[in-house]
Amino acid sequence: MSAPDPALAAISIPRGDEGPVFPAPWAARAFALAVALNERGVFVWHEWSEALGAEIARLSETDAADPEAYWRAWLAALESLLLERQVARPADLVTLREAWRDAAQRTPHGQPIELPAGPQV
Repeated sequence: MSAPDPALAAISIPRGDEGPVFPAPWAARAFALAVALNERGVFVWHEWSEALGAEIARLSETDAADPEAYWRAWLAALESLLLERQVARPADLVTLREAWRDAAQRTPHGQPIELPAGPQV
């Protein structure tokens, strides 16, 4: 195993005086989803830490300057755990990703992105 890249060592949960700082609402939702899945027993925190660490290790040096890079790694870790635990299938994640992208394109700037009610997968 090679030594961690010092440029990437600084990538961690962005924090303000009162806790985590989210660059966009989707990041806050990913955070809340991870907490909820842990509380429901889908994974335990050491499994989460390993999954997130693996995703952060995949980031490039240019990601270190991107405020959303950490949260994209967070989302990728969630997806990998959901697949590993067979909570979701790859096709489910693709369907949801496309639904979010379509909803985002239809949503005026500054408005919350909402998916239609009901199952998406």
